[in-house]
Amino acid sequence: VTHMFAPGNNELTVQEGEILTLTNQNVGSGWVEARNSRGNVGLVPEDYIEVKTILIISFVFDFTSLFRAYCMKLENSIFSHRFPGFSKTPNPEVYLLTKHISKGDDRLPIYTGEVGPVWLYPQIQLDCVVADPKKGSKMYGLKSYIEYQITPNTTNRPVNHRYKHFDWLYERLVEKFACALPIPCLPDKQVTGRFEEEFIKMRMERLQGWMSRMCRHPVISNSDVFQLFLNYRDEKEWKLGKRKAEKDEIVGVKIFSNIDPELPELDPAQVEQKYEMYSQFTRSMDNSVKELLTVGHLHWKRCTGREFKCYIFKYSILSREYTLTEALTATGKTYEEIAEIVAGQPKKDLHFLMETTHEYKGLLGCFPDTIAVHKAAIDKVKEADHLVVMNKISQQDKLIMEKNLSTMSYALQAEMNHFHSNRIYDYNRLVQFYLEEQVKFYETIAEKLKKALGQYTTM
Repeated sequence: VTHMFAPGNNELTVQEGEILTLTNQNVGSGWVEARNSRGNVGLVPEDYIEVKTILIISFVFDFTSLFRAYCMKLENSIFSHRFPGFSKTPNPEVYLLTKHISKGDDRLPIYTGEVGPVWLYPQIQLDCVVADPKKGSKMYGLKSYIEYQITPNTTNRPVNHRYKHFDWLYERLVEKFACALPIPCLPDKQVTGRFEEEFIKMRMERLQGWMSRMCRHPVISNSDVFQLFLNYRDEKEWKLGKRKAEKDEIVGVKIFSNIDPELPELDPAQVEQKYEMYSQFTRSMDNSVKELLTVGHLHWKRCTGREFKCYIFKYSILSREYTLTEALTATGKTYEEIAEIVAGQPKKDLHFLMETTHEYKGLLGCFPDTIAVHKAAIDKVKEADHLVVMNKISQQDKLIMEKNLSTMSYALQAEMNHFHSNRIYDYNRLVQFYLEEQVKFYETIAEKLKKALGQYTTM
């Protein structure tokens, strides 16, 4: 206890320096319930006490807790790095020294758009809805899982998938495209609490965000494996499609052999200049995104903290100690209402901005690995003259390497232009929505304050 407090009804008499045990910290309005050393229980002003935590060490061996902690540790070790087999930069020589001619449906053309090199976009934008999570089981109920319904806008025919199917799709996309396209991570796996309503809702929302982002990518959305995920008709087709995808040989750096830029060949010096520019940009934006998340978390904490409760507490103390006018009592209630509005506001606006920014944090975290492939290719081409002199490659091989490096650069440029267009669209939409909600928020508070002000008589 930091100050002496003389009580009213249901309140506890305390002396400065006295030790209390908190029995309820969620009373609200700046009050807590506490018990003194004599066993008396009552309300005490929150600002009159200083809370100290006492660490109690238990030597009881809890096997369940130990096992759970082990599972979490194992889970973190397995899924902390989301690029299996991609921890080291793939060798670009597999592609650089090979002459490829892209044909048919495998061809991935790049054109000149208003902003530079761009992928070929479909006439109808693919999209899907992730909804209707349901609990299922197998092995006679011994194993349970949550299944989601995914409905693409192209067929309006729903398909069902578990999280492990999303994870399988992610692994296939990384294996096939990650050297050329950054593939953002899925929402993390979770060992415990998987069937809690709040967790299922959060996971579904994040899976929706991930799927929407994949649908918006012209290369990924049109790939066989992604189309299989959205459009399989029965279990047999799903299993056959999975086996085909898992046997796909055009993976890793070989994906560049399918890319066909209808643009003039770039000089290696131009390629390196583009690499440096994109590398610097992604690092800069990554720092900005992390800073935005930090500020957002701090703002959320402030909204649900004690700033507005201070007002409530002071009005509450006055109402207990003195005879107040109805106007002053109404003012206290107004601030209680405002505190509730402030605490709930982040879920209405900041939440969406934070979720999308979290997506971009994951996406930007993939760019260094993708860009590293290009850096390795640039270094290999720089060695070409020396290799020609050493008779390890021919002059024709050197020209093929430079041509293929140019193709890789156009792929990176097309991908960065796709990223920029999405960034502009996402944040333009999100910040507009955020500001609209903030306007409503402050208008609501202003109306409440005007109403409280109207209770007073001008002297």
